[in-house]
Amino acid sequence: MEEKKTEAAGAESVCIEQRKRIEMRGVSSVDGFTPKEIRVSLEGGRAVIEGDGLKIVGFSKPNGTLAAAGKIEGIRFYVKGEKLVKRLFG
Repeated sequence: MEEKKTEAAGAESVCIEQRKRIEMRGVSSVDGFTPKEIRVSLEGGRAVIEGDGLKIVGFSKPNGTLAAAGKIEGIRFYVKGEKLVKRLFG
């Protein structure tokens, strides 16, 4: 059965639950991961999730979703050709 992309192109979101679980939408690919960090490409840039004991519990390339668990300590975004502040608030 073929999965269909349900999110609109360019729609990115992040939900962190009690610093123990993270869900992201708009993920194009997982570029690398270790128990200390997960690197992903987004439709509009890149992101690095930092923590301890991180593991990917779900990834769907067709839907652009990623779910990970572990102790989440931070997340950094790198946006192509646009300042992050403008993208978040502009």
